[in-house]
Amino acid sequence: MSELPAAAVDRVIRKGGAPRVSEDAAKELAEILEEYGIKIAQKAVNLSTHAKRKTITAEDIRLAVKSL
Repeated sequence: MSELPAAAVDRVIRKGGAPRVSEDAAKELAEILEEYGIKIAQKAVNLSTHAKRKTITAEDIRLAVKSL
């Protein structure tokens, strides 16, 4: 079960151009986004640890996305 709100994911899909979104579609995308987000976060943690920092920065996130 995803921690992302279904309504927020529904809005994202609609911003992509969908006129209607099923509840199942929103839940499925929420699961996928959460899995991808966790991978990005893990990579960002590794980058900040390598830089001997405890704080994750926006640059860590950008670099993590580029490396995936």
